[in-house]
Amino acid sequence: MRCLAIIPTYNEKENIAGIIERIIALGAGFDILVIDDGSPDGTGDVVAAISELNPSVKLLRRPGKVGLASAYITGFGYALDRGYDAVFTMDADFSHNPDYMPKMLDKLSDSDYVVGSRYVAGGGTRGWPLRRKIISRFGNIYARAVTDIGVRDLTSGFACIKTEVLRSVGISDIKTEGYGFLIEMKYRSSRAGFKVSEYPIIFTDRAAGKSKISKSIIFEAMLLVWKLRFS
Repeated sequence: MRCLAIIPTYNEKENIAGIIERIIALGAGFDILVIDDGSPDGTGDVVAAISELNPSVKLLRRPGKVGLASAYITGFGYALDRGYDAVFTMDADFSHNPDYMPKMLDKLSDSDYVVGSRYVAGGGTRGWPLRRKIISRFGNIYARAVTDIGVRDLTSGFACIKTEVLRSVGISDIKTEGYGFLIEMKYRSSRAGFKVSEYPIIFTDRAAGKSKISKSIIFEAMLLVWKLRFS
């Protein structure tokens, strides 16, 4: 299968070269699209230099910080236009370990949407303070109870998705950001009849750079699940 790893970036200069190198090391079949939102730290310049040497690495520069959902929707359109069979959504900061990617791609043989899950047997987190663990666990229990789709890690941003799913779920209609976007993608896919499964991962807190998730994005996600349930 031809697979495209979509990596949105904003100020990830400390991480981006390393994550690209790790994905390239997986071998043929994994292309990379970095969508950079005008990072002032020069993230885009690092990727541009790599792409000149390796045709499997592509860069889309955007003039400003437009957001995670917009980046992924742009990446999905790129993948559909170029005939990819599957896409990965993932972070640039090594919280999503590229070593899981081949096994997640293999799981598409009997699934349509594979979620890298912290909350199934064998999954977990590393380097998180207790407060963050409680918020994440409660948030996922809450979202799962409201949406009633059975996915244990609805807020995971690490996923492998068949492009036929993207054609069917109305991705251009999604207006939410952050956690809300991640939840809505899984919800729409499940309700459209696609099989959403989970693969256990260990999520490791970023070693460099700053998190981009804000309190407003978390609050938006808490409201979104009710809108989805009754839409």
